[in-house]
Amino acid sequence: MSDTVYLGIDLGTSRTSITTSTGVRETVWSYVGYPKDHVAKKKFGGRDIVYGKEALEGRLALDLYRPMAGSSVKHKGAQDDGKRKKAIKDLLEYVVGMAKIPKGATVYGMIGAPAEASVEGKATILEAAKDCIDSVIICSEPYAVAYGLDHIDNTLVIDIGAGTTDLCRLHGTMPKPEDQRTHEIAGDAIDQELARLVKEKYPEAQFSINMIRSFKEKYSSVSTNMDRAVVEMPVAGKPQKFDVTELIYKACYTLVPPTVAALQDLISTYDPEFQAQMRNNILLGGGGCVIKGLGVAIEKALEEYGGGHVTTVEEPQYAGSNGALKFALDMPAEFWKEFKSGRQEAKA
Repeated sequence: MSDTVYLGIDLGTSRTSITTSTGVRETVWSYVGYPKDHVAKKKFGGRDIVYGKEALEGRLALDLYRPMAGSSVKHKGAQDDGKRKKAIKDLLEYVVGMAKIPKGATVYGMIGAPAEASVEGKATILEAAKDCIDSVIICSEPYAVAYGLDHIDNTLVIDIGAGTTDLCRLHGTMPKPEDQRTHEIAGDAIDQELARLVKEKYPEAQFSINMIRSFKEKYSSVSTNMDRAVVEMPVAGKPQKFDVTELIYKACYTLVPPTVAALQDLISTYDPEFQAQMRNNILLGGGGCVIKGLGVAIEKALEEYGGGHVTTVEEPQYAGSNGALKFALDMPAEFWKEFKSGRQEAKA
C-alpha cells in the first residue's frame, strides 16, 4: 500500500463527501452536536460529539451546529466564532476519520470551496485541517466537478449547494477570479422561501425548517408538469394534509433567474468566437441539480440570449469529491510540499 493517501473532499453545507485514493467513498450530513448535559451524554453512549443524521435526529438533547451554514467559507463577510470553528474542525476530522487511513501514512487533501470563497473562509478550512491532513490545497467546487468529468474546455459549470450556487467557466486552464461567480440563492434560500410561502398560505399549519426541507427534497421541481405535492403538517397538534405543489414550484424557481443572469454574465464577457460553444456546454451539478426540470428551465430562460444546452451530472453527491480526488492525484508533487499543514510540520 502506498505511504501517501490522497483525499478529495466536498465540504458541504448540507452534506459532506469524501473520496480517497484507497477506494473509500463516504457521505455524512453536515451536522455536529454536543450533548447538553451528563444525561444527554449517557443517551449517546458517553460520546462527547455526535455527527450527521444522528445528531439532527437527537438535536433536542444536543447543542447542534450545522457549521458550514453561515460560515465564512460559504458567505462573504461572515465571521466565525470559536464554537463554529471548533464544529467545522470536528466535522472535517470526522470525515477524514471515515477514510480509515493507515497509521503513519502521509495524507494529502484537496478540499472544494465556493467559487468566490473569501480569504477568511479559506483560512478557516486550513485551520480546521491542520491536525488531520499533512498538506491541503483548496480548489473551486465547480472546477472540481468539471475536472472529475474531463469537462475542462469551453464549459460552464453550475454547482448548486445548500449555501451557495457557484458558477465557473473553463477554457483548458486553471480558472481565474473573473471566470467564477457565486450567488446565495441555493438550497437553504429555497427552504426559507418555501417556509414563507407555506406560512402565508396556511397560517394555521405548524412546521419546522427541517420539515420544510424534507418536503422540498421529496417534491422539488420547476417542471410545469410536476407531480402533486401533498404533505402532512399539524394544526393545533392534529395532523392535516396540505397541497403545496404550487408553493414548491415557486420556491424552487427562485433559483433560475439569478443563475441564468450569472451564466449570461460569464458568457458575454468571454471570447466572442467561443461564446456559442460555451453556452451549449453547460454542466449542472451539486445537490440542487436533482430539482426536476431544472436543466430544461435554465435552457428555456437562455432562449432570449441565443439558447443553450444543459447536461446534469450523474452521481451529484460524489461529483465534487471525485473531481477533487482526481485533481489531487494529478497535482505535481512539488505543489504538495508548498502547502504543509501543522500535522506535517509536527511529523517533520
